[in-house]
Amino acid sequence: MIDRTQPVYPQIAEILRQRITDGTYPKGSRVPGVVALSAEFDVAVSTVHRAMAELREEGLITTWSGRGSFVV
Repeated sequence: MIDRTQPVYPQIAEILRQRITDGTYPKGSRVPGVVALSAEFDVAVSTVHRAMAELREEGLITTWSGRGSFVV
């Protein structure tokens, strides 16, 4: 799943991007939190934050403080 010889956060961003486009995370749904995703991918929370930031910049998700991240 994750190739540890390459930068990890772009790989996580791509996996999440695929989950959004294939409907695993449909429009309006909440994306799992950074702690859950860091456990799933066995990476630091900061790595997931970078992946989520990439998706926010692309306009795929929005994050509301205290509520989580949602598919746009």
